[in-house]
Amino acid sequence: MRAQLADQCGALCGCLPECNVKLGLVGPIPPPSGGMAMQTQQLARLLKEEGIEVELLATNAAYRPRWVERLRGLRAICRLLPFIWSTWRLAGRVDVIHLMANSGWSWQLFAAPVIWLAGLRGTPVIVNYRGGDAASYMARSASRVLPSLRRVAAVVVPSGFLQEVFANYGVDCVIVPNVVDVQRFTARPAQSIEGPLNLFVARNLESIYGLDIAIRALALIADEVDELSLTIAGSGPLLSELQSLAESLGVAAQVQFVGRLNPEEMAAAYATSDIMLNPARVDNMPNSILEALACSVAVVSSDVGGVPFMVEHEKTALLVAVDDAQAMANAVLRLYKDQALYWRMREAGLQLVQNYTWPVVRPQWLSLYQGHLESGT
Repeated sequence: MRAQLADQCGALCGCLPECNVKLGLVGPIPPPSGGMAMQTQQLARLLKEEGIEVELLATNAAYRPRWVERLRGLRAICRLLPFIWSTWRLAGRVDVIHLMANSGWSWQLFAAPVIWLAGLRGTPVIVNYRGGDAASYMARSASRVLPSLRRVAAVVVPSGFLQEVFANYGVDCVIVPNVVDVQRFTARPAQSIEGPLNLFVARNLESIYGLDIAIRALALIADEVDELSLTIAGSGPLLSELQSLAESLGVAAQVQFVGRLNPEEMAAAYATSDIMLNPARVDNMPNSILEALACSVAVVSSDVGGVPFMVEHEKTALLVAVDDAQAMANAVLRLYKDQALYWRMREAGLQLVQNYTWPVVRPQWLSLYQGHLESGT
């Protein structure tokens, strides 16, 4: 993937057109500070700094009036109807719509209406599709998704993994990677990990993200490392279950659940971490891996979804089988005991992250916007 990104960037940087587009950006925004919401907010800010006129339409806008949030059966309708009206108006004011899209109900309730309404107004839509469960979602719902995808100007994905998923359904995709904020997530000073070992996980507390595997790996590591901690940043329905698991394994004192962190708090957490764990069972291109690498934190991840398209095993991360706590523990111990490997991966990760900085990604987006503005499709 690195070679492909470099080729794309080299081709675009040398002949970047002036971008005069008036852009509509549709997607979720914080709070909560999820991966796609953070990318939407960051992209809006970066484009505005380039002088691009950006109109942002949030798919997760607050309910108005607020008491509607308590009406479980009516919440979706009360959010959807204003969203449809706002989308119709947006499509009449902008030249191109950049749509942040995901699987499941998010696609049906927000992405599909944007595509069809913009089509009625003759406004090109660039779908920026994200989500590690795309393969299973397309297997179930391709008949509902493809009619909408065939109406868009372009489908953009952040990884070769998603490109392969959509290729199976005859959908051509352009790869434009996520952007990591290297001004916020910066490399920490060189330091040894021979002392206390601090592990970090930044995922929601949901089954697909495998937090139970991280806790089980911690229990295995505890047999060999005296001073050890695991910080878990995220919220979700499995908090009590995971706390009980840590208690049953005798590592409750070593596990700290800190809830969902904002970007500044995340950067501070990376600064005190030695190794970041990503035990996900389903994944695409997690921002947490890029942020960890930018902060010179070593990464141990399950070999799943788009992760092997981001990092290279033994070079920029250690990859292990899904649901294998012993393999994850072994990988952590290997980094802990092999300082030369730890430092090689640290430096390689810092180099890799340069492919995900705004100066590299910027010309790719601007060229896409300008191209579809000029073609009108």
